Amino acid sequence: MTTASTGAPRSGPLSDILVVDLSRALAGPHATMMLGDLGARVIKVEAPGAGDDTRGWGPPFVTPPDDPEGERQSTYFLSANRNKESITLDLKAEDDKDVLLRLVDRADVLVENFRTGVLERLGLGIEELQRRNPRLVVLSITGFGHDGPEGGRAGYDQIAQGEAGLMSLTGPGPETPQRVGVPIADLLSGMYGAYGVLAALHERARTGVGTVVRTSLLAAVVGVHAFQGTRWTVAGEVGRAQGNHHPSIAPYGLFRCADGAVQIAVGSDGLWRKFAPAFGIDPDAEGLATNADRVSARERTIAVVEAAFAEWEAGPLLDRLAEIGIPAGKVRTLDEVYRWDQTLSQGLLIDVEHPTLGTLQLPGPPLRFFAADGAEVTPRDHVAPPLLGGDTEAVKAWLGGQDQRDSDAGA
Repeated sequence: MTTASTGAPRSGPLSDILVVDLSRALAGPHATMMLGDLGARVIKVEAPGAGDDTRGWGPPFVTPPDDPEGERQSTYFLSANRNKESITLDLKAEDDKDVLLRLVDRADVLVENFRTGVLERLGLGIEELQRRNPRLVVLSITGFGHDGPEGGRAGYDQIAQGEAGLMSLTGPGPETPQRVGVPIADLLSGMYGAYGVLAALHERARTGVGTVVRTSLLAAVVGVHAFQGTRWTVAGEVGRAQGNHHPSIAPYGLFRCADGAVQIAVGSDGLWRKFAPAFGIDPDAEGLATNADRVSARERTIAVVEAAFAEWEAGPLLDRLAEIGIPAGKVRTLDEVYRWDQTLSQGLLIDVEHPTLGTLQLPGPPLRFFAADGAEVTPRDHVAPPLLGGDTEAVKAWLGGQDQRDSDAGA
């Protein structure tokens, strides 16, 4: 657990990187949180008063344990803003704009997800920012791309999931398109954005010049179409939602048993020949001998497997599947996931000390780092998501000190 003060040095591979975060909601904040998890100093710039949109997204909200009437905090905001500082600036006010520009002068990375043209209208266009600081790497995330016939459209996750085809692939069937249970377009665009930033920083180490990285919710979802994309572009087939079963592998999916359901992944014909005899199924029966046969006769394959599982309870069934080497698992609720010893063993829960809420448990970063000798060197000094504007004065004081040092150095 960490209670690091504003600007305190942090460990991690990006500990020498300063990120100015002008983004809000989820795509940009997720990208900057990833950079902060890796040790970067992230200064989140928020509008006075309300701040990031997600500060108001709820319920659920939480209040200080010893002050139920105290300022409430959105759990949505808490999910995307660990390892950051918060300052409030009115970018239409010249004094506050000057503070931002002084930050830009020192920054390595700037992240924004304004609609196309907004920064230019504020006199903060990307060309101007990079003129001031040629080493600046800029990450710009939009809904549908910054250019093209629909480049100016606002981007919201569920709309992008639909427009980018993901909802047509998700759900019980073609007539019931379904959104993914988390804002996956936002999250993926943040992940792609952080990935692009790291590439741009690597390039800057060679050239000394920063570049602009652009991605969008549309691009991020299309980027993970995977085999469903080539199914259309190469084979001319349009993938459709088909519930909890894989479109190209069988049996692979959720199968009912005596007291619930289990998931199995019989991902090769070799696994099929281990699986089928263990449950009284003839592996060479007509229509079942090869994966292509089983996919073509999917409904029959599902019926045969569920008939074989009908007398099994889930616990013993999973044990048997493990015994014969068939990948399998259950469907856990989130409370079960966060109590699971495997989750805990991977560092996926972290404790942080929040200024008003006290000790919080948050989902942790998904990366771990190890030295050549096997010793774990994963950064552990995580900081709680900040209060709105909680670091404004400290950051301004730091900038003032930096300005004085720069002036002395120039003299």
